[in-house]
Amino acid sequence: MKKRLKINGIIMVCAGLGVALFPRIFFRSYSKGLWEQSLEIIGFALILLGQIIRVSARGYKSENSQDSRALIQGGPYQIMRNPMYLGIFLIGLGVVLALFKWWAVVIFITVFIIRYILLIYHEEKKLRLMFPDTYPQYCRKVPRIFPSISSIIKLDVIEYLPIRITWFWREIGSIITLLLLVLLVTSWQNIAQGGFKDYLQQLLWILSTFILFIILVILLSKRMPQKNENSAN
Repeated sequence: MKKRLKINGIIMVCAGLGVALFPRIFFRSYSKGLWEQSLEIIGFALILLGQIIRVSARGYKSENSQDSRALIQGGPYQIMRNPMYLGIFLIGLGVVLALFKWWAVVIFITVFIIRYILLIYHEEKKLRLMFPDTYPQYCRKVPRIFPSISSIIKLDVIEYLPIRITWFWREIGSIITLLLLVLLVTSWQNIAQGGFKDYLQQLLWILSTFILFIILVILLSKRMPQKNENSAN
């Protein structure tokens, strides 16, 4: 875990330095066009969706893994084997869409594939050794990262996206920090280049997206049973 965090930290520092040193190269110029403003709103929506998936996966795993003695196959793990990585992917993609030029998406996806695919293969090797009977069967049934449309439609959303408010409280600091940073950058760009009036209009859409996010989290948490029993060995 420490090695993973160290590598991720190095990648984030390098990316941050590149953006800080060459902001005009990376940041998207302000535009009143529908396409550019839609990208910003879609970016925020993906960040929030990614946070829901990541928190759901981490919370469900911590509640059902039995100190890593059990192979988790319930919750978000019943439609994808690596929901936390999908959440990270959506968060990163959302940040790129909200702030940067279109070609930065290509760079982000390339770096993500190189970094996380290797990590996923390494983790899968360990899981095959830990669960030699059940894990190969699980892999045959469930896709690695991206769930199939049929599995999403077939199941009730609470089955594959369980949420507890307590899970979010553990992550609230990092969630708010990221959202404020992205909002601060977009606010600075919009006010400096488009004026305060245009910024308020854009801010209204972003706040509406955030309110929908809060409502979704509350609705999902209210449907969660008091005790989760959907994990399997």
